Amino acid sequence: MSQRRGFLERGLPELIPMPYHKRTSYLIRVTIHLLIVVAFQVSLGCAAVQTVGRVASELVPPDCLTTSASSRITQVWAHEGGDKVWQDELRATNDPDSVLNSVWDGLRISLFGARNEVVSFNLVLEAPTADATHVAVSLSELIGPNGARITTRPASGDDLFNYVGRHIELFYIRYLQIRGLSIGLAYGDYDERHIPERCRRPYDGEGYGSGTWEDRPCHDKFYPEIAVPLELHTPFTIAAGTNQSIWGDIYIPKTSPAGLYTGTILISENDVPTWEIPIQLRVRNFTLPDLPNARTMVYYSLENISDRYLGILWPERGTAAYTQSLQIADRHFQLAHRHRLSLIDDYIPVEEMDDAWTARLTGELFTPGRGYDGPGIGVGNNVYSIGTYGGWPWRGGTQAEMWSNTDAWVNWFDAHPLATPTDYFLYLIDESDDYPQIERWARWMDDNPGPGQRLKSMATISLPDAIAHTPSLDIPASTDPVGIPSVWENALAALRADPGKRFFRYNGSRPGSGSFATEDDGEALRELAWGHYKKGIDRWFYWESTYYNNVQCYGYFDPRSPTNVFQQAQTYGCYSHDDDVRGQAGWNYFNGDGVLFYPGTDTRFPAESYGLSGPFASLRLKMWRRGIQDVDYLTLAAAIDPTRTAQIVNEMVPLALWEYDVDDPDDPTWVRTDISWSINPDDWEAARAELADIIEGTPLASPCVQDVNANGMGDIVDIQTTAAQPGCWVYLPLVAAN
Repeated sequence: MSQRRGFLERGLPELIPMPYHKRTSYLIRVTIHLLIVVAFQVSLGCAAVQTVGRVASELVPPDCLTTSASSRITQVWAHEGGDKVWQDELRATNDPDSVLNSVWDGLRISLFGARNEVVSFNLVLEAPTADATHVAVSLSELIGPNGARITTRPASGDDLFNYVGRHIELFYIRYLQIRGLSIGLAYGDYDERHIPERCRRPYDGEGYGSGTWEDRPCHDKFYPEIAVPLELHTPFTIAAGTNQSIWGDIYIPKTSPAGLYTGTILISENDVPTWEIPIQLRVRNFTLPDLPNARTMVYYSLENISDRYLGILWPERGTAAYTQSLQIADRHFQLAHRHRLSLIDDYIPVEEMDDAWTARLTGELFTPGRGYDGPGIGVGNNVYSIGTYGGWPWRGGTQAEMWSNTDAWVNWFDAHPLATPTDYFLYLIDESDDYPQIERWARWMDDNPGPGQRLKSMATISLPDAIAHTPSLDIPASTDPVGIPSVWENALAALRADPGKRFFRYNGSRPGSGSFATEDDGEALRELAWGHYKKGIDRWFYWESTYYNNVQCYGYFDPRSPTNVFQQAQTYGCYSHDDDVRGQAGWNYFNGDGVLFYPGTDTRFPAESYGLSGPFASLRLKMWRRGIQDVDYLTLAAAIDPTRTAQIVNEMVPLALWEYDVDDPDDPTWVRTDISWSINPDDWEAARAELADIIEGTPLASPCVQDVNANGMGDIVDIQTTAAQPGCWVYLPLVAAN
């Protein structure tokens, strides 16, 4: 049986043939590895044996990780980003072995990635007994083969949105308290297993839960969410009894040679150096594409941005405020592009496209001359929505008006040929069951004798309903969390029979996919991207990213409508009462919904404002990027070994979307089941590592440690000799810092 090998097992015999999330615990796997490397324990000292993944911390003396006795930060550890560590957790303090993972071996951070990829880590600093004050963290460069460097530069103020020369970014993570569950849109509560694992009460075999809100481990916990550039919070304080997450993004330039890069994360307290944490990055010998294979579109509201940053809802065209609003919006586009996402907005008259949209579509906005560096330099936004949510001005008009307006739009695109493949369409209507109207509009577009006939029509609608009732619609976008597999597969086959049609999905809800809820598991949006790939979705749509005013509950003019997004996790729906089981509750109560960007300036809540003309990313944005980049791995690997790649997909995402089936075909909206995917980040990283091996054509090597000098023991001579052998584990001496 073919079986994937993770970091620990690289080079080991096939001992554990089972899916990742069913494998033996980490400690058992470390024991297996220990049989191979135990001979080095006595002789190496701080020149510790280190694989490309992890190694048992017991093999290396604890003083190899340098710290000062004066440090109030008594434990430091790291993970790859998919573990949402609550602010009051002191995991390493309570059990250092409990935090060992594929990125952290107890001694150093170990990462890997391709060229043109952003790899991430989350550093966790624990201060269990006393405040850690005046803390500063830095990582200035990684040095690789023949002196190759991945570097950054100092930045402050709005220069933080100039990414040129800043391939390493560090972020101070702000937390939001979860005071209720996102019941209704993110997941249901009729089956406790639909709820994110760390928020579940005790439940029986059918998923019926027992207990109260206080029985949910996540109740009232502070979740990591807002990634603020570290420059804006240096120095900072860690309160006694808490931890502080520092997130790192490392962009690997396309010119970086493959090989091992090393550096040191420095931590100081009160201007005294207290910690030095080694970090290493293995750059794999392939490059991710500039245009992601998992295409997306994420709505943002220029109105909401203008309101928060400028205190003006609708700046008048031609004014300084209008120009400033477009510049702020462009920084949202650039930040989205850095995360491999594409943005859409409200209706823009065709004659105003050159104000900002032309540069976004041609890719000129994403060039160093405009302050951009990172994935997709010079690549356009790759999608344009005309009249998002049905906001096109001729909606109440005649067929002739439909023809003349769609002609004008196609003529504009014909006059602006784009090097980047770009989907553009008329967004007919949102979540409507007026199927005759949808079909009428779509048919009018198809019957257009002019160039407008080439413009595609799009609406949010269930795919089976679209096939049955709106056959002229070009792009149905569906959000149903589950469904009858045969119905959905037949509908998808019918759609695919017409090569001019596309299928989009939007939002996300458990168990069919991970959700966008702040309290969802860290790998939820990574899984969403894998499901996107598995089911062949053409584009994934997320409904909002700047939903700063909760108009769905309060309307536009209620003073309760503006949300303090830096202090309140709930962004959508209503909070009407406290529930013994759900905590805060109300109609469609939802944590984080519609907010993926946090405003750098907030005129509604000035105490929260940083005074910057650009946004901050949510951690959910970064976790979605991780999944989108995984899809590029899958696409590259499938071109080399489609059979094994498909097996990996099915191991990681056994069921996706409608594959879960339903319990009642007469009411195909529910099913009692757990999710099928692993929430262990190590499982996902092991899958990514195997995909990288497939892409590189690297065989899964046997151990290559040799007793070169025939002294009967493993020592530094053996390590230095064998380290250069391709396909072997990578061994590095860890030099203790002074």
